[in-house]
Amino acid sequence: QVQLVESGGGSVQAGGSLRLSCAASGRTFSSYVMGWFRQGPGKEREFVAAISRSGGNTYYADSVKGRFIISRDNAKNTVALQMNSLKPEDTAVYYCAADPRMIIVPSRRPAGYEYWGQGTQVTVSS
Repeated sequence: QVQLVESGGGSVQAGGSLRLSCAASGRTFSSYVMGWFRQGPGKEREFVAAISRSGGNTYYADSVKGRFIISRDNAKNTVALQMNSLKPEDTAVYYCAADPRMIIVPSRRPAGYEYWGQGTQVTVSS
């Protein structure tokens, strides 16, 4: 089992940047595929980005490709989401998630992830 704690959310103007971090407990962090999801007001939770266990492969939603970067540090049990060129439509609660399955391609569905953090609010003003 793993516990996830996000940090780094906040308020920023459009065009600005934020860096989210997710700290994981446990000694098996490197065995989890990690993902970031977000849920805006009145919207369903949606996929943002995912990263393979080694960090060698990354995956992005079309809406954030070229603006967001996901990375992980298995020695520090952390996964980060660097968000650049933020837009008002990026406003949401952002969640870190872990998938313990031995899969090759990360799921883009929330149901594919077993462990979740509590979320961190990101607000982008125009």
